[in-house]
Amino acid sequence: MAKKKKKTTTSANYVLTYIAWGLAIVALIMTTLLAGYYLGYEDATSDMKEQIRIEKQKTSVVKQKAKVYKKTQSVNKRLKKVLEKDIKPVPPLNKKVKKNLKRDIIPDISASHEYENSATEEPPKREKREINRVSTRPKLAIIIDDVSTKSHIRAIKRVGLPLTMSFLPPSKARPNSARLASKESFYMVHLPMEALKYRGEEPLTLRVNDSASVIKNRIDSIKKAFPRVRYINNHTGSGFTANERAMNRLITALTANNISFIDSRTTAQTKAPKVMKNFGFKYVARDVFLDHHMEKSYVIKQIKEAVRIAKLHGTAIAIGHPHKNTLAALRESKYLFKDVDLVYINRLY
Repeated sequence: MAKKKKKTTTSANYVLTYIAWGLAIVALIMTTLLAGYYLGYEDATSDMKEQIRIEKQKTSVVKQKAKVYKKTQSVNKRLKKVLEKDIKPVPPLNKKVKKNLKRDIIPDISASHEYENSATEEPPKREKREINRVSTRPKLAIIIDDVSTKSHIRAIKRVGLPLTMSFLPPSKARPNSARLASKESFYMVHLPMEALKYRGEEPLTLRVNDSASVIKNRIDSIKKAFPRVRYINNHTGSGFTANERAMNRLITALTANNISFIDSRTTAQTKAPKVMKNFGFKYVARDVFLDHHMEKSYVIKQIKEAVRIAKLHGTAIAIGHPHKNTLAALRESKYLFKDVDLVYINRLY
């Protein structure tokens, strides 16, 4: 009987042991869950506090910017009121000012007006020249025709190159051209002559049928208005220069006043080469028109052609006009003249 009692006691001890272990495990699990809960809560609380702090900071910045903006707007309004008091309305231009401004505006017409009244007709080419490569650097002279106002002179000088200005004679439309020329160290005269087709003639244009005395008086008056003139080139003149008798009369009058003639070559039928040879003078003429077309790219192409001719023959003459694109092209093409000497016409020969 004693042995049976001992076995029952041992079994009870095992059961109690299992229960104790079970309770311990449950307690451990509960402790872990509670710890995780409280730790997670603290982290969440900490994150929430940080988020609140950031939002408060953003709100503060926005408020500060709003204050600055409001202050700026207030200053701008006050400044605007002050300026409105100081600004006076611009009075309308009177008729005299409008007339002067209109006179100074250069019409954007191409060089085609010099030889024909059609931009579709190409300019007459220079007669063939002998290739004359010299040991000295080639020389290129660029003449700017139709100069007659202060605005022309200012625009030409802003280019920063030695460009020969050829002034139109004084007229009702441009009464100050001679006075303006007198202020320049060197200049030419752009003498109007009869054209075949062009109808926009200048006043006192020399005509084919003008007598020797009429032509002489005209050249004498030019010399009086432009005392230091040494060179004249023709404005238009496709009809006049093609007439040998008229050219003989002109060269006679120019020679008497110690003035040289430069042929603008407004016609391929010019008699200037023959007449100059008969007088024993060197024939000097335009090689290239820079602005037959008004596009700047075209003018730059013509500048390159003028440089090429100068290199080929030792000298070259280009003619342009005081138009915006012509002068802009010259200003932007200074690098093209690195292999030639750009000179005034009196330094060419």
